[in-house]
Amino acid sequence: MGFYSEHILPPLLDVACGMKAVSRQREKVVPLATGDVLEIGIGSGLNLPWYNTERVNRIWGLEPSAAMRERAQKKYDALGMTIPLDFIDLPGEQIPLPDNVADTIVMTYTLCTIPEPDKALANMLRVLKPDGRLLFCEHARAPDRGVQQWQDRLNRPWRRVAGGCNMNRPILDLISDNGFVIQESDEMYVPGPRILTFNVWGSAVIAA
Repeated sequence: MGFYSEHILPPLLDVACGMKAVSRQREKVVPLATGDVLEIGIGSGLNLPWYNTERVNRIWGLEPSAAMRERAQKKYDALGMTIPLDFIDLPGEQIPLPDNVADTIVMTYTLCTIPEPDKALANMLRVLKPDGRLLFCEHARAPDRGVQQWQDRLNRPWRRVAGGCNMNRPILDLISDNGFVIQESDEMYVPGPRILTFNVWGSAVIAA
């Protein structure tokens, strides 16, 4: 990773992804996690304050950026969390865990960035227990045609400056097309530019 990715982008993402409106979205899904949890793209640890430590046994934090892992470790230490946190230094397409090991997978504002989302979701399906849940909260392709057009026009330059983030991914379709069934979901625009703020969140289980 280059200088921009390791030194400039992490603090920018920390600010953008830690805004009040985004934090409220995290609060809707992260406390639902239980058991052994795999967080995809733990980043700087912005989800850590929202875990219910009485319901979670451990967290595996998948994060390829060393700068982000360092920030997450500092946040974990500052919170005084006692549940184990183990970092995995790999991208979402590569999850070096055994099959059927996670009770919950948490994925917030991550699927937009993964280069091969189908491959990443296949790996999530593999490591999730048969009765486990995928909890997600993502920004997604907007339902309004005018907003979609701007998302498509600006996606390429945005991806270059935002660490590979795509503003126009159909998140619910990606999840449903890769072996999961949406259990429940909700959606809305959160405050901010509409091309970036259409959010979808909820839970999914393994398709029968």
